[in-house]
Amino acid sequence: MFKKILSVLAAAALCASMVACGASGASSAASEPVSGSSVADSTAETATEEASSGALRIAGLKGPTTMGLVNLMAGEQGENYEFTMYGAADEIVPLLVKGELDAAAVPANLAATLYQKTSGAVEVACINTLGVLYVVELGNNIQSVEDLKGATILSTGKGTTPEYVLRYVLAQNGIDPDRDVTIEYLSEATEVAARLTTPSTDSQTLVAMLPQPFVTSVAAQSEGGIRVALDMNEEWRKVAGSKLVTGVLVVRKDAVEADPEAFAGFLTGYEASVETANTDLAGTAALCETYGIVAKAALAEKALPACNIVFETGDEMKADLQNYFQVLYDADPASVGGQLPGDDFYYAG
Repeated sequence: MFKKILSVLAAAALCASMVACGASGASSAASEPVSGSSVADSTAETATEEASSGALRIAGLKGPTTMGLVNLMAGEQGENYEFTMYGAADEIVPLLVKGELDAAAVPANLAATLYQKTSGAVEVACINTLGVLYVVELGNNIQSVEDLKGATILSTGKGTTPEYVLRYVLAQNGIDPDRDVTIEYLSEATEVAARLTTPSTDSQTLVAMLPQPFVTSVAAQSEGGIRVALDMNEEWRKVAGSKLVTGVLVVRKDAVEADPEAFAGFLTGYEASVETANTDLAGTAALCETYGIVAKAALAEKALPACNIVFETGDEMKADLQNYFQVLYDADPASVGGQLPGDDFYYAG
């Protein structure tokens, strides 16, 4: 049964991380400890001892979902925690399920799936990243969603969050995703970028949907004038009346219960770290390169304002996630673990 749970979660994680990771420029799938000791042994005894000590073991993904944590990692308070970086969410899932990690910055819909598959053993503590998807084009033809009619749209993430977001926004703007546009899904964002920048006869109607910080990287390297045409975060807000959520911090309930005050202190430090990420772009960008979250500081500094890094908790977090999960559930119940999370999924402090 446990192996079945892990296999289902690993599949969901592999899909979900395509958006949450964005493009960090890191190709290695190996984990990278960035603070404290290495990941704890897998025994239940070790997990219990570390949880009760208040030394939270926290995982992050290379990309926007961890940018808000970087100032906490580098500060004095960071010495109280064990941070480990991973290249993909499917590396984090089994460690979190088995109790070898206490908390992790992961895609929002993966958090919902984890809740279902662990029978409520995890909860979401905060939203850390809003929408990071953008429609870009080679030219100046797309000024609104309606202008996408008749276009070929390149994207990654078929059967995952990017597809749900794109189809929902198109449909809500009166565009049939199956008839009025051609959506072509590629496996990697690098493939999307290559197609977009290759001269062709259809270049004026060829557009792409990409995540940050890949958008910033492609735009900087393009000689053909790639521009951001649509912010999918804003387009989602227009039609859904709520925020487009990308990443969250999920935590094991037993880790919180072991030392509630320690976890509350961590969240206080996390909030301050997010504020610094949005005000000290140069300093945060340098740390993003140092910790391998983004390949180059210059890229991170340009991308940070468009990564929508936030710290949302409480009722605001709950409302935004419930609205987001409802849209995903309506598109495909499996995207949130088969059913919507219960009220106990939302950390109340």
